[in-house]
Amino acid sequence: MEEQEQKLSRSLKSRHITMIAIGGAIGTGLFLGSGSAIRTAGPSIILTYLIVGIFCFFMMRALGELLLSDTSKHSFIDLVRDYLGEQFEFIAGWTYWSCWLSLAMADLTATGIYLQYWSPSLPQWVGPLVIIVLLMLINMINVGWFGEFESWFSAIKVIAIVALIVVGIVMIILHTKVSTGYTSLTNLYSHGGFFPFGFGGFLTSFQMVVFAFVGIEMVGLTAGETRNPQKDIPKAINSLPIRIGLFYIGAMTAIMAIYPWNQIKTTSSPFVQVFAGIGVAGAAGILNFVVLTSAMSATNSAIFSTSRSLYALAENHQAPKQYAKLSNKAVPNRALQVSSLILFIVVILNYIMPSGIFNIISGVSTINFVFVWLIILWTHLAYRRVHPEGVAGFSMPWYPYTSWATIIFFIFVLIILLFIPSTRPSLIISIIFFIVLFIGYYALQRRKKN
Repeated sequence: MEEQEQKLSRSLKSRHITMIAIGGAIGTGLFLGSGSAIRTAGPSIILTYLIVGIFCFFMMRALGELLLSDTSKHSFIDLVRDYLGEQFEFIAGWTYWSCWLSLAMADLTATGIYLQYWSPSLPQWVGPLVIIVLLMLINMINVGWFGEFESWFSAIKVIAIVALIVVGIVMIILHTKVSTGYTSLTNLYSHGGFFPFGFGGFLTSFQMVVFAFVGIEMVGLTAGETRNPQKDIPKAINSLPIRIGLFYIGAMTAIMAIYPWNQIKTTSSPFVQVFAGIGVAGAAGILNFVVLTSAMSATNSAIFSTSRSLYALAENHQAPKQYAKLSNKAVPNRALQVSSLILFIVVILNYIMPSGIFNIISGVSTINFVFVWLIILWTHLAYRRVHPEGVAGFSMPWYPYTSWATIIFFIFVLIILLFIPSTRPSLIISIIFFIVLFIGYYALQRRKKN
């Protein structure tokens, strides 16, 4: 009985895994952060999404091969332990835990901003407070409920993006007149060119675009709760390029064809601005509901991910053992509760500094996720040194060239962030965090020896 209680429930269906992967690829970075990215790079943001999407796909293929190499593992964190050792398991696990906490804080901040669309006088901290409590209770019931809620959240996002793209195509064909002029693909280069801020503006946009992709690796935490990982994980990962092309590039093209990029505001979602700009006020309200559910979806994923990361660390004696305890529904409730309680910090931050908190937190989240992606790629390289044949039917395409190219690209992104004044504080915070993790690991080892 005790052995049975210590295993996660394999309650996630194929539909859940597919929608979780989609939900991870469509987040607040697209719905809210894309406004800042568009104003930073102009139409060249489309190229940024394409480049980042390609390298994220290769990172996901490396992750998928790792997961399928041993489906008995709970998550990719266990594989880091096998191939890089306990030290990197400790660093990867706690970094990933912090990744999702910071991402949830950014998304919770976004919910406060979205709710002000309907109630401008509503304090920005109220939405995060209510949503934290609601989603924590949902996740405590069982993993199936998480899968169902995430499936519905993701479906709403997909429908909204497809609707935007379809409307954009029709308006481009009809050359529809809007409040800012006429809908046309010429809007992509008639307001300062495709690179209106030059190569520097193009490079600066990588931070917010990478932020839009963070969370796609969450499939790597579902391995221990997936009914058929050999089928579901490859299916979810292989569909990523289609989602990238349709959802990101298609949406950005439609937005800037309808609404000139230099008139898009950074204080609200470009999706909402577009529909309001063409005079469909009701549609703008619906879109605001969609982006609100998107932020709730990302927070829901964060609560799931932080609890499973903490559970995996506790299972391997890298965190207090009480966080490995499961409820009678096979949910790590103690890990879930402590992670959710930490999220209340964002309620305080939104009360103290509502105007600047989103950019700071999203910067920290982006940097930490990139470090985790680098660890995943490094783990994959270590795996292939031991198993050069890889996983039959799902090996990394064009290995090892794509692996090294992806590593170099993500290091390049971190270097860019160092030279951007707005992201430099976030990078410094992340570096301090990693130093603390190294110190914490060696302190834990000394404690074990004593």
